Amino acid sequence: MLKSVKEALNHLHQGGFVMIYDSESRENEIDLVTPSETITPVKIRRLRKDAGGLICVTVPPTTWKAVDLPLLQDVYRSASNDFPILTQMRADDIPYDEKSTFSLSVNHRDTFTGITDIDRALTIKRSAEIGKEIMDDGEEGAKIFGSEFRTPGHVFLLNASEGLLDKRMGHTELATALLMHGDIYPSMTICEMMSDDGNSMDEEEAKAYGKENDIPFLHGKDIKDSWEGGND
Repeated sequence: MLKSVKEALNHLHQGGFVMIYDSESRENEIDLVTPSETITPVKIRRLRKDAGGLICVTVPPTTWKAVDLPLLQDVYRSASNDFPILTQMRADDIPYDEKSTFSLSVNHRDTFTGITDIDRALTIKRSAEIGKEIMDDGEEGAKIFGSEFRTPGHVFLLNASEGLLDKRMGHTELATALLMHGDIYPSMTICEMMSDDGNSMDEEEAKAYGKENDIPFLHGKDIKDSWEGGND
């Protein structure tokens, strides 16, 4: 395993953050990420203030398959007969990828509006706890999941592709694959890092932020190389 990946995993095991840069040839973006099972209101606040993009939660294949959690584009396709506008708006021209990993947006049923730091932390933490239970015992997964969450909501779920980095090199798969090296439930809470100039944060600025805050920086290639090399 690459030294940089080991260092990043150590931070994640301690409940810390890591930055992941996919590549210049893809989104060309850097995400600030942390394990979903360690999320807190303080971490949500940091993601929205220091990163500033959309806060999302990755769902590993073992969980979304057990729950039968759909991709949003498949929901839209099924509903397009009733709502033709969905056909006109289909996402068939994404410049950096074949398709989106967006699934449903959810709120935990014990939240109020769902958008506060406290509400989103509850939703995300319970999604990881429930997801871990379903992964270990997939019986009646949809019923269990549905009893805890409602949709639409303010936490955006991302279904990691089966095969992860063998299939796709998005932040969803990179973040999920990184946790597969450890004994943490492989769901990551991720948020794109934005710059004050209105653009995505570039590598130089992100590395400076990481140095100031003791947050490791990983290239997607680092995670891919470690994934292909196993745990050696």
